[in-house]
Amino acid sequence: MATWQKFLKSDPVAYFLVTAYALLTTTLLLRYPRTNLATDLIFVLFLGTILILHKSALAKSYKLLISSLILGLALPFFGTLNPFYIDVATFIGIFVVLALGLNVVVGFAGLLDLGYVAFYAVGAYLWAIFSTPQAGQIWPAWSSHFPLAPLWFFLFIPFALIVGAAMGVLLGLPVLRLRGDYLAIVTLGFGEVIRVLATNLDRPINITNGAQGIKSIGRPPLFFAPFFQALGWNLSESQLYQLYFYFLVLIMVGITLVVVRHLNDSRIGRAWTAIREDETAAIAMGVPLVKMKLLAFAVGASFASVMGMLFAAKQLFINPPTFDLIRSISILSMVILGGMGSIPGVILGATLVTLLNLQLLPRVAMELGQLNLPPYIDPTRYQRMIFGLLLILMTIFRSEGILPEDRRQKELHEK
Repeated sequence: MATWQKFLKSDPVAYFLVTAYALLTTTLLLRYPRTNLATDLIFVLFLGTILILHKSALAKSYKLLISSLILGLALPFFGTLNPFYIDVATFIGIFVVLALGLNVVVGFAGLLDLGYVAFYAVGAYLWAIFSTPQAGQIWPAWSSHFPLAPLWFFLFIPFALIVGAAMGVLLGLPVLRLRGDYLAIVTLGFGEVIRVLATNLDRPINITNGAQGIKSIGRPPLFFAPFFQALGWNLSESQLYQLYFYFLVLIMVGITLVVVRHLNDSRIGRAWTAIREDETAAIAMGVPLVKMKLLAFAVGASFASVMGMLFAAKQLFINPPTFDLIRSISILSMVILGGMGSIPGVILGATLVTLLNLQLLPRVAMELGQLNLPPYIDPTRYQRMIFGLLLILMTIFRSEGILPEDRRQKELHEK
C-alpha cells in the first residue's frame, strides 16, 4: 500500500517520459532488426533505458517492472529476429559478472589483480575437460564414463564455484604481505602461469589438449523446448540455446548483484573498505587482515570460475589464447571506467567496454572500410588504438569513473 501511495504522489511526467522512451526505443529496435550501424545505435539507446531507470527518482516497483519487461521479454524476442544482438547481450552479462567479481578484489578490498582471467580459464577448462572425451585421456580406466551427461552441467556450477574459490585462496596466500605494484606483478605472473600451463599440459598426460584447445564442449539440456513448441514458436536449436544461455547469464547477474551488494553493506564490506584505505589502521582496529584478503580473492575468483564454465558451454571451443593478458586488462578497464567500488558504475563500465569491443568499433571500422580510403589506411587496425585513446581521455577528465562511489569521488575532488 505504501508503494502505491508513493507511486501516486510522484511526478507523473517523469513516469510518462521514461515509459515513452522505453516504448520508443523498443519499437524502433523491433521495427529495424537488420544488423547495421543504425540498429547498433538504437540497441545502445535501448539498453540506456536501464541507466535512465537507475538515475531517475521513481518507485522501485516501477523500475523493476520496466527492467523485467526490457530484459526478460523485449530483448529475448528481438534476439529471435536477430541472433547477433542476443549474443552481444549475453557477453555483456558475462563481463558484468566478471567485472563485479574483480570489483570485489580491486574496488572493495583495494588489491590490484592483473591475473583475474586465470580463474575464468580454470572454470572453462574444468567443464571442457569433463564434458568431452578429454577426461578419458587423463583417466583411461574410466574413459567409458566420459563425456558426462548434459545434466551434469548444473551439478558442476557449485563445483566450479568451490574450485574457483580454492584457486583464489591459492593466489592470495603468497601475496598477503604485498601491496601496490608488487601485488600486481605477482597476480600478473599467476595469470600467465595458468595460460602457459593450459598450453603445455598436453604431455606426458594430455589434460588440456595444449594449444589446439578443446572442442565439442557439452551443453546443458534443452528441457524447455516443448514449451516454445506449444506456443507455436518454431525456433531452431541454435536460437533456443542462444535464449537459454542469455537467461542463464541473466540469472547469474542477478545472483551476483544480490551477493555483492549484501557483502558490501555487511561487516565484511566495511572490513574490505578499511583494508583499502589503510591496512595499518585496519589491523589496529582489529580487522582480520589475512582472513579478509583471502575472502576477497575467493569471492572474486568463484564468480569468474562459474562464468568461465558458462562461456565454455556457450562457445563449444576454448584454447589458451582466449585467456590472455589482454582479457584481464579489458576486465580491469571495465572496473576503472565505470568507477572502482561502485556496483552500478562497474555494470555500466562492463556494458560500455563490451559494446565498444564487440559491436560499435568493429561496425564503425567496417563502415569506414567501405569508403574509398588510401590502401595504406586500414580502419580495422585502429580499433585498439581508438579504444586506448578513449580510456586515456576518461582517465584524464573523469578519473573517478562514470558512476563513481561517493567516497572515492569526494577523495578525488577534495580540493
